[in-house]
Amino acid sequence: MAEKTRIALAPGDGIGPEIMDAALSIFRAAGVEEHVEFVSVEMGESVFDRDTRGMTDESIRTIEETGIVYKGPMGTPKGGGGKSINVSLRKMYGAFANIRHFQSLPGVETVYSRAGVPVDFYVIRENIEDTYGGIEHRLTRDVVECKRLISAPGCDQVHRAAFELADRLGIESVYCGHKANIMKMTDGLFLERFRSVASEYPGIEHGDVIIDALCMNLVLRPQNYKMVVLPNLQGDIVSDLAAGLVGGLGFAPSANIGKHVSIFEAVHGTAPDIAGKGVANPTSLLLSGIMMLRHIGMLRQAALIENALLVTLESGVRTGDFGDPSTESVGTRGFADAIASNLGKKPESRAVVEPDSLPSAPTLVRPQPPRTNTMLSVFAEARVEHVGADIYVESDLGPAGLAERLVAAVEGTPFRLSMMSNRGTQVWPTGSTFTECVDHYRARFLLRDGQASAGIGCAECLALAGRIAEAVEVVECQPLKTYDGERGYSLAQGQ
Repeated sequence: MAEKTRIALAPGDGIGPEIMDAALSIFRAAGVEEHVEFVSVEMGESVFDRDTRGMTDESIRTIEETGIVYKGPMGTPKGGGGKSINVSLRKMYGAFANIRHFQSLPGVETVYSRAGVPVDFYVIRENIEDTYGGIEHRLTRDVVECKRLISAPGCDQVHRAAFELADRLGIESVYCGHKANIMKMTDGLFLERFRSVASEYPGIEHGDVIIDALCMNLVLRPQNYKMVVLPNLQGDIVSDLAAGLVGGLGFAPSANIGKHVSIFEAVHGTAPDIAGKGVANPTSLLLSGIMMLRHIGMLRQAALIENALLVTLESGVRTGDFGDPSTESVGTRGFADAIASNLGKKPESRAVVEPDSLPSAPTLVRPQPPRTNTMLSVFAEARVEHVGADIYVESDLGPAGLAERLVAAVEGTPFRLSMMSNRGTQVWPTGSTFTECVDHYRARFLLRDGQASAGIGCAECLALAGRIAEAVEVVECQPLKTYDGERGYSLAQGQ
């Protein structure tokens, strides 16, 4: 007999152990454990008392050995130094693509089910970058910042994952959601790389939609979309919006896919108010488990369980959080038992693939552990030139007084003060007296006319910052560069 595929198992906090037990009982009934060994790992709220990571060293090693994590909902202590385990796992193991499938389910009443409008689409969310890097600083007494980092290799990873999934599922169109009309460089790069990757899949239509219009369209006409790929923060928001279209997070599965480690989880809360009462709904975790089975190649068991879940919902069996409140509900265990009893039956609400025609043994082959954790550059050959620096300063002088001091400070240097902005809006050399300013200014210094960029580099930009610091409080310095002659920095509002 072939060696079993090992999967790290983390039941979670609150209702996590109850719904995990329910899901595993269905797996056992479907024969999953003939091919899979679940290995318990210790992580969650109870571990935070001993380790601010919320997970033990042994758990980390087990996850790296197995490459697959199946986890229930987990809480993060309020206050203190502990960060979300959910985010930490995704970032630690490079699970770069969050995949969520939103579909109307029988027995789950929504505005759309009552209107006869089917909902069935995927949201693919970049999982590592964006503001979720959590890189924040207090710059002045009144101003804090959060750095938003978007990389070309990171974009390519998530876009390629989206098109590969669309190709595998027979989805004919993929949209990119973005805000490139405002964030022209960060979202602009995300959109540019989407179009580049899309060109590798000529059989799949592609388009783009601004994020605010996307949210409106999903509410008005969700049937118009089959797959949308988005940056991290926007994808997080749209994912929860989409969950609302199908009945809530209790019906929304989630997979986090990486090269070496993938995580399948319930994304709803731990619901401590009902923990231990045996009434929690295990559907989200079960649907995530079905995605996991498909990921490792156990297509027959995934189809068997999905069919049984649909049959159970069609028959009116429900937990207390959904369905017709005038009908009797069952507890977590009763719901799981009903699904197990319906294994082998076929739902009437949709066409299904015959499970017996599908492979049942795992086929996933993990790549060798990485020799390096450095991603290859997409634009390694670009010609780079330094042309100046944005120096951020703290000042209460006001635009005119500050400009006078800065102009004097750079007298005799290769640089000139070209522009100042406050909260992104230009306030010097032109601006409006109605623009309210805080104590944080961006002062842009560019090379003087006729000054060659040769010999100008990072050291000269930092030396400039040092000179400015003699005149005013400097809080940050950002060298300005061109790439193949194109500006690598944004203009201010009003320029």
